[in-house]
Amino acid sequence: MKGTDAGFAGRSVAGPPLTAFRFILVFGIISALMDMVYEGARSVTGPFLGALGASALLISVITGAGEAVALVLRLVFGRLADRPRLRWALAITGYGLTALSVPLLGMTSALWIACLLVLAERLGKAVRSPAKDTMLAEAGTALGRGKAFAFHEALDQVGAFLGPLLIGAALSLSGSYGPGFLLLTVPGAAAMLLLFWLRNRIPDPSVYEVSFPHGKPGMTSGSAGPGPATLAPPTAGRMPRQFWTYAAFSSLTMFGYATFGLLSFHLVATGLLPPALVPVPYAVAMAVDAVAALASGWLYDRIGLKVLLALPLLAAAVPWLGFSSSTPLAVAGVLFWGAAMGVQESTMRAAVAELAPAGRRGSAYGIFTACYGLAWLAGSVLIGVLYEQSILALAVTLTVVQAAALAIFIAVRPHQTTLGA
Repeated sequence: MKGTDAGFAGRSVAGPPLTAFRFILVFGIISALMDMVYEGARSVTGPFLGALGASALLISVITGAGEAVALVLRLVFGRLADRPRLRWALAITGYGLTALSVPLLGMTSALWIACLLVLAERLGKAVRSPAKDTMLAEAGTALGRGKAFAFHEALDQVGAFLGPLLIGAALSLSGSYGPGFLLLTVPGAAAMLLLFWLRNRIPDPSVYEVSFPHGKPGMTSGSAGPGPATLAPPTAGRMPRQFWTYAAFSSLTMFGYATFGLLSFHLVATGLLPPALVPVPYAVAMAVDAVAALASGWLYDRIGLKVLLALPLLAAAVPWLGFSSSTPLAVAGVLFWGAAMGVQESTMRAAVAELAPAGRRGSAYGIFTACYGLAWLAGSVLIGVLYEQSILALAVTLTVVQAAALAIFIAVRPHQTTLGA
């Protein structure tokens, strides 16, 4: 055999083995289908909760708490994902929880139940993400992890683009949120069927890393791609200092990053857009997210962590635009939000695989996301309070936070620090 198929010799799988690229492609399609489900719901979470009686502060806190649940609990599920035999079970459980929670939103009119379902959907992401990211990191060894994560994120965003449009159309036709949430049962069920198929075809994705233990031909050990910025993480032991420096920078950027729940609430509460149109700019933001993910992933494989200098700049523009009283400016703010999210969800994840010991990647993803998940929750509380007091104070505060993150990145220069330092 040749290429990534070499590591499958003698394995019992249903049909011929998949190449690393095909594995990432199929996983990307699964993520795209599930993104239709939860991004469709996410596009209207703010105005939906507002229609049930939630205040701006409660919406910011619940959506921030949801992101914290999705991120902080990966600390637990990341440790479980270090056990190869549990990875598929974690992925299936997590995707299943999301596929179930979102349609149930269409069956409730109680605010407290809706809040619990929003948190349950985010719990599903916490359960599956470390296992999914670890398997993608293994398959990405042969391709370049920056490219692998960026390609997967781009496929994610296909679903993230279609899901909001689907729920927006359902809302426009029905005049209520329920039918749209129930309609998202279809892509959720399709994603689960495809996930079971992929598990049967590739029971152990670590074979991709066995086939290319030193990365793709021409790469240095543990690197994500060619170039002077590649790193070689140790195979065991504690997290290196560079990992913690990187986590601190990322946490500060997320502390000053508003949730879309509050942005969408602002669009409806101020009369800038009717509820049925709110998913449209969100869908476009997801397309921007995909482009930003591909661009930053491509640059990461060439210049390393320096590509993240753009993240605080993008995030700092969001409050000035997204919370304005002008519809064009507010929509532009949503697009900047999407670009920052694309960088955050692709390149930031790819870097973790390079900075952590190979045998502890699941734990590394859990620790890293727990750090910035807690920061995002704390920031969401502050943002909700400031939104109800003064939007100008909100914008100034978040700009200062992002400036501080940028200053730390430049001063500490984690992209120039070696793991042995």
